[in-house]
Amino acid sequence: MSEAESQDSAAPRLPMLLQAVLGVGTDLELRTTLQHIVESATELTDARYGALGVIDPERDALTDLFTSGLSDAEREQIGRLPDGRTGLLGALVHDPQPLRIDDRESDARSVGLPPGHPPMRSFLGVPIRVHTEVFGNLYLTEKRGGPFTEDDLALLRVLAAQAGIAIGNARLYETVRLRERWIEGAATVTTSLLTGETAADALMKVAERARLLADAAAGVVLQPTAAGGMEIVAASAPDDPDDIVGTTIEPGSPVLVQLLGGEPVFLEDSATDPRMTTHVRSRFGPSMMLPLQSGGKLIGTLALPRRRGARPYTAVDRLLAGQFASQAALALVLADAQHNREQLAVYEDRDRIARDLHDLVVQRLFATEMMLESTRRKAEKAAADDTDEMLTRAVDELDSTIQEVRTAIFALQQPPADAPTTLRGRVLRETAGAGALLGFRPSVRFEGAVDTLVGEPVDTQLVAALRSALAAAHRRAGVSSVRVVVDSGAELPDGRPGVRLTVVDNGMRDDGIRGTTLTWQAPLH
Repeated sequence: MSEAESQDSAAPRLPMLLQAVLGVGTDLELRTTLQHIVESATELTDARYGALGVIDPERDALTDLFTSGLSDAEREQIGRLPDGRTGLLGALVHDPQPLRIDDRESDARSVGLPPGHPPMRSFLGVPIRVHTEVFGNLYLTEKRGGPFTEDDLALLRVLAAQAGIAIGNARLYETVRLRERWIEGAATVTTSLLTGETAADALMKVAERARLLADAAAGVVLQPTAAGGMEIVAASAPDDPDDIVGTTIEPGSPVLVQLLGGEPVFLEDSATDPRMTTHVRSRFGPSMMLPLQSGGKLIGTLALPRRRGARPYTAVDRLLAGQFASQAALALVLADAQHNREQLAVYEDRDRIARDLHDLVVQRLFATEMMLESTRRKAEKAAADDTDEMLTRAVDELDSTIQEVRTAIFALQQPPADAPTTLRGRVLRETAGAGALLGFRPSVRFEGAVDTLVGEPVDTQLVAALRSALAAAHRRAGVSSVRVVVDSGAELPDGRPGVRLTVVDNGMRDDGIRGTTLTWQAPLH
């Protein structure tokens, strides 16, 4: 074909080319732009099938493929689309130069078609460059009416050049939007953590937000263990079984050295990567494991695995997720420091209240008790029996009040969120829990140096007996008061020193009698 004839055959399609060139730049959404490009190229060259393969420069292979001309049923029948490592698709990936072939089957670079693939003979391919980087390739096959011509190649090269500009703009816009989402997500996590989240809730918040931002199948946080491994302590995986939490990477795992060293780890396929040893790895594919560290302190690792077969993470994904992890680690450190300050303020306030109670209330009650005791002794011979009984009762009530105020002082001195370790603290925790069921809090009285004299295993047995007695009291009808006394100076029937637990309630027994007293005792040693 002469040059004049070539120009004549291309001229009728110039309006179509102009329309296609204008059309590819009308949308800033990247995936929409890519689909529009391949459809425009197919229409412009009168090809039956078209594809646009996106190249991952790190892997030198196709990571995504946008098609035109294939129905949903045909795509499903083909199954997994080619990765561009072999065949004519691979030839363009490895050598990004325009390629026109009249008969694909006669070309030595062709490796055939997968089962179920429509027949394709003629082939035309051109690279798409964004600035100097090869972004992907346009592939066209099965031109209607004969093989592809040089005119088709020329028109496609013009379209590819314009497509590179449109893709560059769309990719820049997508990167900006993605960066905004990650920044907004980091700000949301920071704000949430600084409003008083517990440690467990804070880690879950980080895992969940990161999972959504990364479009991952799961978001998990791992922390170092005492044995030298790492354990998953928080997981956000709505479509997965809940056996992820507690999974441990044992010492000696190849990936553990990097994680404990605060280095990021990026995996192509978690299920097949030899560095992964956990039982949950078979569920996931591409993954990134990012250090949560601030000021040289390693808090843990944020892992974001995707499903098997999902698209791998890009360099931009890794960069933004790494920045999010750094911001989240700083927020966790600040939240922990704020929680410690607030807890210290609570401790200081409780110490002040306990000190005031002891200095003002207990001393006055004790002085009044001494006055009443002195009055009772002076009036023993002169006063009537009922007067002596009333004074004795008043002394007893004051003594009981002093014991309960001292118990309240001790409770104020306990850490509000920590599990108590002393016997006093454990008894108070049991009665507080029973109070939620009874509707009132049982009164508690300690006699003697309970925490000093009562040790293991007697203290554990006492708490178990108390729990059983409180449960029995709750089952009785009409209970409105429960009194608990722990006496570490009791004398057992055999004369040995011991500890005695007494639980008295005013509930109705099965025999119709109101009031029950349960006693448990054991030797101190």
